Amino acid sequence: MKHGGARSGAGKPGPYGEKTKPIRLPLSLIPAVQKFISHKGYKLPLYDSKVPAGFPSPADDHVAESLDLNEYLIKHPAATFFVRVSGTSMINAGISENDILIVDRSLTPAHGKIVIVAIDGQLTVKRLHKKASGQFILMPDNPDYEPMEIPEDSSTYIWGVVTSVIHAV
Repeated sequence: MKHGGARSGAGKPGPYGEKTKPIRLPLSLIPAVQKFISHKGYKLPLYDSKVPAGFPSPADDHVAESLDLNEYLIKHPAATFFVRVSGTSMINAGISENDILIVDRSLTPAHGKIVIVAIDGQLTVKRLHKKASGQFILMPDNPDYEPMEIPEDSSTYIWGVVTSVIHAV
């Protein structure tokens, strides 16, 4: 019988669901590596100058910093999910067919916020509007659609608040 050393199958399984390997890092890089692992993403260059949507200006290729889209768009990773849009009821809010919405479940739904709502199991994205009476209704951002009253006898649940829209051009 072998004594000492590593035993196959011993120890707790790690959080990654696969074998891991210890590596040596400078102490100064550990926070950056941990952040990269937690976001599972990349940082891309973010140019210091803005691009005018009006008249063109001379190009300035100075890169100010790197941008991690996960860090920029997702404030509460454990409470955030993506959902794809169907329909055109929110077109004037900049939300179009096949856009991807970033939804944060940890934010409190409030008057004027765009929310994902489940009414009797049917999902919809609308702007939450609070009437003077205190009753909430769901407002489309398209004049072709009517506001939606929330039926009192319905099973209504707000899934989360939309924080960003990913829109392909």
